[in-house]
Amino acid sequence: MGKQNMKFNSLSDSEFKKLISRRNEHLINAGVLALMTFFLFFSLSQMNINPARIARGTTTMLNLISDMFPPDLAQVSRLWPLAVESIQIAILGTVLGIIFSLILSMFAAKNLTPIPGLGVVLKGFFAFTRAVPALVWALLFITAVGLGTLPGILALGVNSIGMLGKVFSESFENIDKSTLEGLNSTGASRLQVFSQGVVPETIPVILSWSLFRFDINIRYSSILGVVGAGGIGWELVRASRMRDYPALLMVILVILIMVYALEQFTSYARKVVR
Repeated sequence: MGKQNMKFNSLSDSEFKKLISRRNEHLINAGVLALMTFFLFFSLSQMNINPARIARGTTTMLNLISDMFPPDLAQVSRLWPLAVESIQIAILGTVLGIIFSLILSMFAAKNLTPIPGLGVVLKGFFAFTRAVPALVWALLFITAVGLGTLPGILALGVNSIGMLGKVFSESFENIDKSTLEGLNSTGASRLQVFSQGVVPETIPVILSWSLFRFDINIRYSSILGVVGAGGIGWELVRASRMRDYPALLMVILVILIMVYALEQFTSYARKVVR
C-alpha cells in the first residue's frame, strides 16, 4: 500500500490527470457495455426470442431453401420485362429527384437563397422526405393516384429529394465565394450565377451523388412492387402466397443479377466522374 502511494506521489500533475481520465473512460465504457448487455437481454425476453424458436425457424428455413431448387427457368421470359420496368422506375424516379433537388437546393444554400430563413425550411423539408421510407411514400401515392408504376416513380423521386437536396445544398455552400462575387459584379441574374458559376464547380459532386442515388433506387424499385407500385417486386408476393418456391427463387435470382449488374455500372461511372 505504501509503495502504491509512493508511485502516485511520484507522478506529475499532467500524468496524474491522464491516469484519472483514462480510468474514467474505462468506467464509462464498462457502464455503457453493461447497459447495452442489459438492454439486449431485456429486448430478447420482451420479444419472445429464444433458442428453441430460433432452432425451429432454422429447420423451417432449410426446408424452404431445399424446396426452392431447382429454380423455375420457365419464369425468366415473364420476369425480365418486369425487371426492365423496375429499372425504368428507378431511372425516372432518380431523374425526378435530381431535377427538384437542384431547384430546391438553389434556394436552400445559405449563399444562394434570396430569402433569409428559407434555407432552414427547405433543409427541414429535405430531412422529412429523407426520414420517411420509400415504401411509405409508395403507399401514400398509391392512395392518391392508384396502383401501377406512377406511385413508384413519385415515391423514389420524393425520397431522392431528401438525400440529394441535402448533399447538393451543402456542396453549393462550399464553393469559392470569389466565383459568386465575380458573377454578381457583372450584373448576372440569379439563374446565370447558378448555371455559370455554381453548377460548373459542383458538377462532379452532382454526377457522383446522382449515380449513387440511382444505385439505391435500383434496390428500392425491386421491392416497390410488394405494395403494388410496379416492377418485379409483386412477383415476390405472388410466388410466396402461392408457395411456388422454385418461381420465388427465380425472382430472387433475377433481382440479384439486375442489382449486381447495375451496381457494377454505377460504380464504374462514379470512378469516371471523379
